[in-house]
Amino acid sequence: MKKYITVLLADDHTVVREGFRALLEAEKDIKVVADARNGREVVQLAKGLRPDVVVMDIAMPLLNGFEAVRQIVKAVPAVKILVLSAHSDIEYVERVTALGATGYLLKQSSAKVLSKAIREVQKGNVFFGPSILKCLEKQNEQSLDRKGLLKKKNIRLSSREAEVLQLIAEGKANKEMAAELEISIKTVEKHRQHLMEKLNIHDTAGLTRYAISAGIIESNVQIRIL
Repeated sequence: MKKYITVLLADDHTVVREGFRALLEAEKDIKVVADARNGREVVQLAKGLRPDVVVMDIAMPLLNGFEAVRQIVKAVPAVKILVLSAHSDIEYVERVTALGATGYLLKQSSAKVLSKAIREVQKGNVFFGPSILKCLEKQNEQSLDRKGLLKKKNIRLSSREAEVLQLIAEGKANKEMAAELEISIKTVEKHRQHLMEKLNIHDTAGLTRYAISAGIIESNVQIRIL
């Protein structure tokens, strides 16, 4: 029988990763096996290490949390994912849980709540922080029309299209994207064209604004429009 729950941390801020690592290592039944600085790194580490629980942010460079959740769930479905975010928007919660995350906490949560959440999701339970739970309960009391509106607003992108969109929004040139994704420049151009057609947006600035509004990147990141 395992003596501890193995955890992989992912956040693009070093001080945040170090802070959460220190908090979790104070727990006798939890062991942090690694930490990741971006979405692409957390996917690779999850595949290699197969931790019990991945604790990750949504807003991360190279690959956002939404897409990272989707790729981890597909590659290693046994891994449980707990999202630890600064965003309390219920649409974010709905999106990551629909993709396979089993828990959602705000970053201001206490160490006690975080450790409890890790234990619960590792058991296979769903766990929401107190403030998120209140928002979900409030939403359930509202008109069902809201869900219908959200479905109409959310345009489904393929995994690769979502990756390309994030890199476009982060200001990467086609050559840089091709190297990052290990595909040809011609393939990158095809994905860019498909994105523009699907979203009915025909310029880089528009794609960037869409990525921000959809939560794919944060609005306060440094963006380079080419």
